[in-house]
Amino acid sequence: MGYRKFRADYLFTGNGLLLKDKVLITGHDGRILSVVPAAEAGEGVEVFPGILSPGFVNCHCHLELSHMKGVIPERTGMTDFLLGVMQQRSFPHEQVQQAIADAEMAMWQQGVVAVGDICNTADTLVQKQSGRLRYHSFIETMGFIPATAALRFEAARKVYEQFVAAQGIAGTVSLAPHAPYSVSPELFRLITQYPGNRLLTLHNQESSAEDDFIRSGNGELLRLYEAMGLDISFYSPYGTDSIQACLPYFLPAQSVLLVHNVLTNASDLELIAASPVDVHFCLCPNANEYIGNGLPDIDLIRRYAVNIVTGTDSLASNHQLSILEELKTIRKYYPAIDKYELLQWATLNGAKALGMEKQLGSFEEGKTPGVLLIAEDLGNVQRLI
Repeated sequence: MGYRKFRADYLFTGNGLLLKDKVLITGHDGRILSVVPAAEAGEGVEVFPGILSPGFVNCHCHLELSHMKGVIPERTGMTDFLLGVMQQRSFPHEQVQQAIADAEMAMWQQGVVAVGDICNTADTLVQKQSGRLRYHSFIETMGFIPATAALRFEAARKVYEQFVAAQGIAGTVSLAPHAPYSVSPELFRLITQYPGNRLLTLHNQESSAEDDFIRSGNGELLRLYEAMGLDISFYSPYGTDSIQACLPYFLPAQSVLLVHNVLTNASDLELIAASPVDVHFCLCPNANEYIGNGLPDIDLIRRYAVNIVTGTDSLASNHQLSILEELKTIRKYYPAIDKYELLQWATLNGAKALGMEKQLGSFEEGKTPGVLLIAEDLGNVQRLI
């Protein structure tokens, strides 16, 4: 077996920082062999300025919307953004497929090794079978009218079965609810109680419109239902924040990625901390800015949760699918957060959230996490493996 040996100013292992006197040794296939003192590494060491890091994990992406880059204007607010996606997502098949391939290549070049990808269709399946990146595909399920729950669930399950047939080639797969305002209680139960459905994700408290509607039945989202021609006169508001309304639908054995969390507050976090559900908080700050919802209170979330991860959302709501750009935005608003804490969110924490920690996320023997070279100021990233 051939070897590669890497040394930089700093070596970030995924869960800790080692100084410049350490050398990372991999096989030519990228498998981690060891981390040794520089004095024991022998010849042929590749030396770089900056930080060596495992590859990034993008825990929240909508790869199938890559063809919508620049289609929806920035800062429209949540309701108009959702309407824009629904009304303008239809493009020629060839254009959709090319955009998916281009977006995946860009992620690879920007250091991403794995993706938690939201799917309403099987459009990404062919590209995922190329094996460039690892994926967990969340088959997004939505339907707010209780009477249609079974039909909506079966439609999503048909997409799910296409991905299941390609498991091991295209990655792992599960069914997931879209958001508290788009999934009826009946549909929530069908999703969370589906056999083997352990890993789920949920768009959570992304905007004030969501919390307004769940709490009181009022607000901007009424315009969404009206535009969709939905009669929601049956709806009885929960009288609580949205996460407090829907967290009880999840089962104790399940792991849930809550995505966005813009309005998550202390009482929400106390409830989550007491819950038997394994919860991870996914931050997508550039998408929050693009849509116009603002960023979450990240310092507050840090005080309650260690399971923080990062995502990009889609090219319909972002200028790129770069995890490093997400970390830069977090540093812009929260400069006191140590950069190595941010890197842990983007590497080992992400791998754990997607159930991929045995292969990715850290420089441990036998793993194939990728090797990145990152500037000390997080200004740029270069993929070495």
